[in-house]
Amino acid sequence: MLIREVISIDEKQIWARSGKKVVRKYRCTQGMRKGRIVKKMAQCFAAPDVKRRIQMKRTRARIGGRMMRKARRTKRTNPASRRVQALNKAGRK
Repeated sequence: MLIREVISIDEKQIWARSGKKVVRKYRCTQGMRKGRIVKKMAQCFAAPDVKRRIQMKRTRARIGGRMMRKARRTKRTNPASRRVQALNKAGRK
């Protein structure tokens, strides 16, 4: 007997930045990437790429602080980032 589990996919659509453009993306609500913003819904349930994960861990250990400062400055000053924040805030109400 074959038992199928039905997974309800209700990923939240949000606004995000792709370069200087504002585009629609998804925030994963379940799976290994829960809370992460991804381009396609299927990425929430995709198998992890171990090589990329290890590489990112090394990069964060090496220049994590610098990455955080740069991201904070970008989110504060980049017009596209400011637009994304406003759009997502409006969508929550």
